[in-house]
Formats: sequence, structure tokens, C-alpha cells
Amino acid sequence: MTEEAAVLQTRASRASAAKKKSGVWGWVRFALLLAVAMIVLHNLTGLTRVSGHSMDPTLQNGSVLLINKLSLFLGAPQYGDVVIVKDDRLGYTIVKRVIAVGGDRVAIRDGVTYVNDVPLVELYTYGTSEDMAEQTVGMDDLFLAGDNRTPGASLDSRDPKLGTVHTSEIKGYALMSLVPFHKISKPLKL
Repeated sequence: MTEEAAVLQTRASRASAAKKKSGVWGWVRFALLLAVAMIVLHNLTGLTRVSGHSMDPTLQNGSVLLINKLSLFLGAPQYGDVVIVKDDRLGYTIVKRVIAVGGDRVAIRDGVTYVNDVPLVELYTYGTSEDMAEQTVGMDDLFLAGDNRTPGASLDSRDPKLGTVHTSEIKGYALMSLVPFHKISKPLKL
């Protein structure tokens, strides 16, 4: 074998090794990017399934929701937000709407919900609530209710078994329903 042939063979083997190394590095980069994407998606978003009819007509039994967890770090829950709550007293996750925040006074008279003596315009609800005496929501607490206001249809802040919920128990905000696909209605701003 001539010296020239040996040089060509060495170059060819180096090119082959570099190509294999580049291929392996490409897979390593892909795996790392996939791991980072999964960590980000798991910690900033999520999915949950609605179980029951407490949020009818907005969300039906079996609806799959896209959850926004990032907003937990950017601000406090607002009126009308649909939140996912993991309450240790219950042992399971619930999906409810924020009706009142810390310091607000809530009452239900003749089926109408009042927050700070102002009636809420709630076009997204179903059924009529039972009356409830006025109560003040504690600081860092939320008063939550299902959109199905038929008595007994929703375990929410109207029920003494649950009462108000501390903001630390909020695990995310429902962005939209993926199955069936639709936006989640918000209250009217008057």
C-alpha cells in the first residue's frame, strides 16, 4: 500500500468516525431537548378530566381541560377564573369557578349570588342555588362554586364540608376544553 493510499484510508476512517459521532451527538441533543420540553410542559401546563356534572353547562362530565400552571406564579386568581383545586380534606381534585376573593362578602338570596352586595350576572350557570347567609371570605381564601347551581349538584364553598379554599390549594387554571373543543366562558364585565 502506498503512502498516498494510507493517507486516503486514514481520512476516510476519520470521516466515518466523525459521521458516527455527529449522528450520536444529534440523538443526544434530541433526547435532551425532549427531556427539557417534557419538564417545561409538565410544570407549566397540564391536562385534567372533569368528573361529574358540577360544572354543567360550561364543562361536561368527561371533558378534558388544558391547564395553565404558570399563572400561579404571576398573580392571584381573579373573579370568574375556572380553577383546579387539590384539597387534602377531600382527597381528590375539583374544578370550580372563583366567585369571590379574600375580603369579599358573599350571600345568595332568591337564587342570585351577591358579592359585596352587588348581584353577579352569571349567564354560564344552570339551576338555582339555595339561599345562603352572608359570609366574609378570609384573606388568602377563595369562594368557589360550580356552574351547576342545582342544590346537591356541586360540592363547593356553599357546602360547609368544603367552605372557602386557601389559594395555596389552587393547582392551575383551566384555559380551555380540549374534548369537546371550546373556550371557557368568563363573566360579563359591567
